[in-house]
Amino acid sequence: MKTLLEKFVAAVIVHSDYSEEDTPYLRNRIMALVGEEGLEESSSSETIIALKDDLLDLAVKNGKCGTLFEERDCLGAELMNLITPIPSVINKRFWETYADSPQKAIADFYTASKENDYIKLAAIAKNSAYEVETEYGSLQITINLSKPEKDPKAIAAAKLLKASSYPKCQLCMENEGYQGRLDFPARANHRIIRMPLGDETWGFQYSPYAYFNEHCIFLNVEHVPMLITKDSFQQLLDIVDIFPGYFAGSNSDLPIVGGSILTHNHYQGGRHTFPMEKAELEKTFSFKGFEDIRAGIVKWPMSVIRLQSENKSRLVKLAEHIRCVWRKYSDEILDILAYTGEEAHHTVTPIARKEGTVFELDLVLRDNHTSEAFPDGIYHPHPDVQHIKKENIGLIEVMGLAILPPRLKKELKEVEKYILGQSNAVVGYHKSWAEQLKRKNPDVTSETVEMVVRDAVGQIFARVLEDAGVYKRDKAGQAGFKRFIQAAGAVY
Repeated sequence: MKTLLEKFVAAVIVHSDYSEEDTPYLRNRIMALVGEEGLEESSSSETIIALKDDLLDLAVKNGKCGTLFEERDCLGAELMNLITPIPSVINKRFWETYADSPQKAIADFYTASKENDYIKLAAIAKNSAYEVETEYGSLQITINLSKPEKDPKAIAAAKLLKASSYPKCQLCMENEGYQGRLDFPARANHRIIRMPLGDETWGFQYSPYAYFNEHCIFLNVEHVPMLITKDSFQQLLDIVDIFPGYFAGSNSDLPIVGGSILTHNHYQGGRHTFPMEKAELEKTFSFKGFEDIRAGIVKWPMSVIRLQSENKSRLVKLAEHIRCVWRKYSDEILDILAYTGEEAHHTVTPIARKEGTVFELDLVLRDNHTSEAFPDGIYHPHPDVQHIKKENIGLIEVMGLAILPPRLKKELKEVEKYILGQSNAVVGYHKSWAEQLKRKNPDVTSETVEMVVRDAVGQIFARVLEDAGVYKRDKAGQAGFKRFIQAAGAVY
């Protein structure tokens, strides 16, 4: 059996531009990283990622690496950097391949990002995922278990580090090749494809902890704040033109209704069909001066206007018109307020797709104002559903994929025990809900209780989206929605 070092060197050569004559060089570089003791031991691991993990165990024994996840991650990324081409090479190959086949260029970059362990497949596989039928179709539910929880020791150690503002955020170009530290993720094996978007240069990368298939990020190479403008619509439509089969969308640009990173302009995309995309139009109409564009209201818990056309520039112009009208539009009867003083509350979450020659743009209306009754946000998950989801409803949730917190994995098992009448440790904020489920499901068994709880979580997620919807699904809400689109020039 080959030794661990021999197997890893051979795997590096297979997965990289190195050749057999580079073997002594590779041996020396690996020994410098993990130490020399124990490398002659045999290994039963076969994949390069598993071999890398074996080397990390050895590095810990040799005192070349600490035991914390963050320390191992930094060294692991450095080891996998051995099979990762430098940025200029990977960009050159991407665009040379793209000239012949855009699909192959994208597939090759995705494969490379998985093979070098930048995309954390093993961690992603830990996520719990299922679908639940609701009145809005089948919603997608995930409990996010991929990102490791912070070790208290790592938190304490990070506090002792000298404060650093480099990179400025986790989306900056300066992340490419960054070694990482206890309070910032390892990025030695991270690569970004440069691409033009209008007059700007942007980057294209994959998400290391993907929430869906080929989850990727498009980022401005400059550290500039998120802002939804006419350029945003143009760029999103250009992206779906450049990347066949991908959607592209943006979080909104305001707190509460926006994403987790508003300081760096970026979009998200990927090869995934979300529930909202499948949702039908329940009303169709056109806008005055844009009769060539098909428009409608989507049957969805949030307030969504869908636009379809083969003409990108016309779509951009209409989308910007709707955004500008919404920016200043208020309906006090429904507690929809564009401003409090000079503070703006209205924006949109835009999502672009392309099917054949037809471009599709969804505009989700967002309102982030608060009240005494709802200090977290009037159009934010209300207190009675926050035991399941209390975080901001961003782009991914808007489209019907719930990203639920890791705490729920254990908590929901305790709810199942409660429903079955078994000894349990249900946390206080689930008690009332658990009791309701128990009363509604008197015939539940140990074989069916998981499905009962899963379905209930899915129905709560539908309610979460209804809370985030500006125009409610009742008669008054839909009448208000009609008033808005007519104010924007809709003609039935």
